[in-house]
Amino acid sequence: MEKILVTEKAKEVISQLKERYGELMFYMSGGCCEGSQPMCYEKGEYKTGSSDVLFGEVEGYEFYLSEEQNQYYEYSQMLLDAAPGMGGGFSLGSVLGMAFSITTHTLIEKEDAEVV
Repeated sequence: MEKILVTEKAKEVISQLKERYGELMFYMSGGCCEGSQPMCYEKGEYKTGSSDVLFGEVEGYEFYLSEEQNQYYEYSQMLLDAAPGMGGGFSLGSVLGMAFSITTHTLIEKEDAEVV
């Protein structure tokens, strides 16, 4: 099961960003300001730390979470979307007037599903 699904709108924005910037990456830190918003960078522009976790891929691009965000979303599936708005100040989506966002739902293990 894929950990991250992507809406058609988000795919369009990612495609536009790829044309403009080349290879991309995503990071979501969970910090105070825009930390719960996925940020899109040129690949290598953001240096991940030793405690950051590769959560999955979005359209072939790496999607990292901070360690604490990974603990929170470890048993979840994310849906990445994009909509007009003020994206994170450093996210490439803001150049297009777009903001990335996520919604999640908890993954249910087969054993847990049988109990329900």
